[in-house]
Amino acid sequence: MTPPIIRAECISIWYDKLQALKSVSLDIPKNQITAFIGASGSGKSSFLRSMNRMLDVLPNVTTAGSMLFKGNNVFSGETDVIRLRRAIGLVFQNPTPFPKSIFDNVAFGLEIQGIRKRRKSGWWKFWGKYPTGKDFENSHDAVDKTVVKSLKDASLWEEVKDRLHISAFQLSGGQQQRLCIARAIAVKPEILLLDEPCSALDPISTRKIEELLLELKKHYTIVIVTHNLHQARRISDHVGFFHLGELIELGPTKKIFESPDKQLTREYIRGEFG
Repeated sequence: MTPPIIRAECISIWYDKLQALKSVSLDIPKNQITAFIGASGSGKSSFLRSMNRMLDVLPNVTTAGSMLFKGNNVFSGETDVIRLRRAIGLVFQNPTPFPKSIFDNVAFGLEIQGIRKRRKSGWWKFWGKYPTGKDFENSHDAVDKTVVKSLKDASLWEEVKDRLHISAFQLSGGQQQRLCIARAIAVKPEILLLDEPCSALDPISTRKIEELLLELKKHYTIVIVTHNLHQARRISDHVGFFHLGELIELGPTKKIFESPDKQLTREYIRGEFG
């Protein structure tokens, strides 16, 4: 049996004196989609953000337990957090493009790692014309190649290939979210975390994101928080149900939705609360 890429053991989280998560233990299998469901305030987003130490940016947060990523405890004081977040990327609920061009949004993470373009941002202004998608595809520059591949992997390339110079804010909400996914995968993470990535999107954009995630799981482990039970059922391999800071049940998607073990899970799936 393949060992899990993440093993959480007795994870508890407090925001000041408020306990948001209570001794949660679970395994995340590699190259599959695990969905966390539950009502608002159930602890699912807190757990998700603890996986790559994003809770560190908040004041008065305390964590307990161990989050083992490939055998190493994420919560250890010796953890290189920058390297951790490169390996475990996070895409937020609302699209968060930077106030930069489409190209520079995707290239941003590479530049932080010291991988820089041969040409400075805006070089095309001096070249006399904007480059086309074919120019970038034929480029030998490492950053150009990575940006092209990331946009293709995020199913966005064909929509933006000849306007990579424009502001990312000119894209639709669904395109901006796929751009954020492209930015996340440009640095080649092993795990992709998504916190309600479709909550602000229309049904057509949501469908594109779901199709994208099903394709990406061939290369990445995906963990998604969603309030949309239909979405969890459509795309996930495993589902974890959180309630009031506790993990009530975790199992294969079909079992959770058709024959859950816990009465509370059955009630939530039937829409009796939440």
